Amino acid sequence: MDNHVNLVKLCVGADAVEDLEAWQAARRAGDPGHVLRHVTRMWPKREAELLAGGSLYWVFKGVILARQRILRLDEVIGEDGIRRCGIVLDPEIVRTAAAPRRPFQGWRYLAPADSPPDLPAGRPREEALPAELSAALAEIGVL
Repeated sequence: MDNHVNLVKLCVGADAVEDLEAWQAARRAGDPGHVLRHVTRMWPKREAELLAGGSLYWVFKGVILARQRILRLDEVIGEDGIRRCGIVLDPEIVRTAAAPRRPFQGWRYLAPADSPPDLPAGRPREEALPAELSAALAEIGVL
């Protein structure tokens, strides 16, 4: 039985996993000590479950295609004085099987049983099915 939970989040400003990889690589190149983190307004209430092996699953154009392991949650105080959550991520971006996701705001919890599997190491990418086909397959329980 899994004792962790994952998060799922839209990868805003990126159309493909390569965009996320390039953006994160550029951040690290400019500062070798750069900590990869995604800052969010809300602090996850299920922090212990996230830190027990959870990942942040990234959604690109309506499809989950990658994940990064969550290493820790840091407190980040913005210039406005408001406390935010910095989700610190492992630099390794793991490709996953394509899994359609409806639009949403912020992040959502994602149970391990509902998380797409990682792609085999020899298969660097999986092209997403057309949205209509994905929706039809999901409706009949195939996807």
